[in-house]
Amino acid sequence: MTGLDNAGAGTAAGKNENAAPPERPLWRKVWEFPLVAMVIAICLVVAALIASSELLFLVLSDDWPEVLRTVLPPLTAVTAVFLVMKFAVSRLGRAPRDDVPLAIAPAHIAAGLGIGFVIFAIVVGIAAAIGVYRITGWGTMEGWLGTLMAAGVVAGFVEEVLFRGIVFRWLEELGGSWAALAISSLLFGFLHAANPNATVFSSIAIAVEAGILLGAAYMLTRSLWLAVGIHAGWNVTQGLIFDVPVSGMSVDGIVEAELSGPDLLSGGAFGLEASVIGLVVATGAGLCILLLARQRGEVIGPIWSKRPALDDRSRS
Repeated sequence: MTGLDNAGAGTAAGKNENAAPPERPLWRKVWEFPLVAMVIAICLVVAALIASSELLFLVLSDDWPEVLRTVLPPLTAVTAVFLVMKFAVSRLGRAPRDDVPLAIAPAHIAAGLGIGFVIFAIVVGIAAAIGVYRITGWGTMEGWLGTLMAAGVVAGFVEEVLFRGIVFRWLEELGGSWAALAISSLLFGFLHAANPNATVFSSIAIAVEAGILLGAAYMLTRSLWLAVGIHAGWNVTQGLIFDVPVSGMSVDGIVEAELSGPDLLSGGAFGLEASVIGLVVATGAGLCILLLARQRGEVIGPIWSKRPALDDRSRS
């Protein structure tokens, strides 16, 4: 091939590289639209939860040891949701991605458990220092395994899948990071309005302190594992270690403790999550993680803006 031929070939190749991608068919645009992908993902997760429950109803027997009857339902539910996330939800949308990569799971979960423990230990420490939290003796730890499964494993994983891995993810793809953080946090907070002893303030507190903290963890890592660890560590620390109600639900912890004083400081019957102490400490931690995520360029613009979306950045 002559030099002239090479030049012509290079020009043609350049034109092909700069050519606009082929127009996607309408059905694919609809299928990949963020809100459509979000609804499909929610339906898949709900279907997985129902299917796992029905399966256990068929095979689980009252003759089985109590430990199996306590552990199998939550582990089956979490496994079913994990498989749906790994092999179905990860393929949805304009920018398919795996939010539950196994390679980083141990390190991120461990880090999250540590963060959750430290945050709530600080909250309890401040509450004890000002006299609204007091240890009165040793606890019974009655039902500890069920609490660990429900508050730690199931709540930690399934709620993060729904609110960060699905709702936040596709709201962010549509409206950008700030809109996704605000809306997913509000939804998460007011989901807890149905809990025992909930108030309007407790729902707002959960939305701000936990919504920002967990949403920021997801933004920073672009996976669910850190948020899962923080969520589980937070719940287990306040309930099983310090005997503080977990989102309004009483548990038996290692110690026996009581809360007293003004509800703004103690959180009342809902627990320290609904206190100003919890609000300030957890929100402060969340804002630190959010600032780090912003510094690393993890703030995404809305679909209509010029700021690159996540899929655009991955191709650059």
